Amino acid sequence: MTARPWAELPTDRGADLVAQAVARPFWLDRDLRPDPRPRLTGDVTTDLLVIGGGFTGLWTAVQAAERDPSRSVVLVERDRIAEHASGRNGGFCAASLTHGIPNGIARFGDEMPTLLRMGRETLAAIAETLDRLGIDADAERTGELDLAITDWQFADLAKTYEAGAALGARLELLDESAARERVHSPMVRGALFDPDVMIVDPAKLAFGLAAAAERLGVRIFEDTEVRELTSDDRSVRARTDLGHVRADRVVVATSASRALVRRLRLYTVPVWDYALMTEPLTDAQLSAIGWSGREGLADSGPRFHYFRLTADNRMLWGGWDAPYHFGSDDDPRLERRPTEWALLGEHLLQMFPQLEGIRATHTWGGVIDTCSRFCAFWDTSHRGRVVTSVGFTGLGVGASHFAAATALDLVEGLHTERTRLSMVRRKPLPFPPEPIRWLGITLTRREIARSELRDGRRGPWLTLLDKTGLGFDS
Repeated sequence: MTARPWAELPTDRGADLVAQAVARPFWLDRDLRPDPRPRLTGDVTTDLLVIGGGFTGLWTAVQAAERDPSRSVVLVERDRIAEHASGRNGGFCAASLTHGIPNGIARFGDEMPTLLRMGRETLAAIAETLDRLGIDADAERTGELDLAITDWQFADLAKTYEAGAALGARLELLDESAARERVHSPMVRGALFDPDVMIVDPAKLAFGLAAAAERLGVRIFEDTEVRELTSDDRSVRARTDLGHVRADRVVVATSASRALVRRLRLYTVPVWDYALMTEPLTDAQLSAIGWSGREGLADSGPRFHYFRLTADNRMLWGGWDAPYHFGSDDDPRLERRPTEWALLGEHLLQMFPQLEGIRATHTWGGVIDTCSRFCAFWDTSHRGRVVTSVGFTGLGVGASHFAAATALDLVEGLHTERTRLSMVRRKPLPFPPEPIRWLGITLTRREIARSELRDGRRGPWLTLLDKTGLGFDS
């Protein structure tokens, strides 16, 4: 069996790296955060209600206002804008709509050429919108390097390269020498470069979209949780703690929160993701690790890390494990996991031993809305007046723009190239109820870890899940 490339338990040096860090998301712990917006009170009427103040909801509001400036739009957020997944992620704005080429081929094979084109168009539309609306999100079109740290991972990257080339994807396969010229790490055995990735500051993107939405006439209310949706022949009624919203149409973009449409509650599960942010790297440290292209980086095992540089040269390092807690527990107490952060610190130093002695300033955790196909899906309810879009599985920064446009098409009753996609018309398989769900996910996570000792071979259990469409990946 192959030795594990990554430490499985925290170490003293990993603990030292995170010992002085504050347990808050770096992106949300800056003076850039706008003042809280008011909560909704009383009765409000609008043409379109958007529920959720993350990327999907914000893109929905902006696009709706631009499509029809005469339309009234209200957006409500349970907490604060970007408080959850949109303010806690790595800021990888990828063109992929399918969580990567292999996953897309396995699930939407015939549509992949179209989905790849639409993904590139989406990324271009995001860049154009940021420029047109004057949103400064520290966007850098650096692309992404997926790093192989074992020979079998490089073989998998080579297969992805070949599959992508057959579909017209613009990928570049780098052998060990070429990859180490770009990233100076003793772990690197090769890499696959995808140019269609933009690195952004996720909170600045969300704050900028919210401000742009308001300039376009959208009314935004924070600290406003929708408790219930009901409908009649004329409209949908959303009940909040201090009021009601009556809307002609509704788009629900609530990520990993409990679904407002009851039948969707088995379609996603909340899995936890943890990250750290270092102090700014010195010029000497940057020179030691290379990375002059400032690409978004990720290793390519079944459990993986993602890492990138910020505008002031801090390193964000996150990922690896994806814990699930019984009963879809998403209680905020689970945001603080010192052992997870210490393990991430050890892994950072394994990748870049040149950075021994560096310290993290921030550590945090958050939930991801995972579905069994690992990419967004859509649902129409309440006689077509309500559309829900969730299930991004950690790759929603770019795909949320596409999801928002598709949700608007659906809620407006439009027949477009997007709505004709089987990806849009079909849903993933639901997860089973508890306790089967917890047992299945726990077994799956164990088998994913074991697959690393079998050169990536997934074994009977993972193979069975793949064949039934219930595969589970971190």
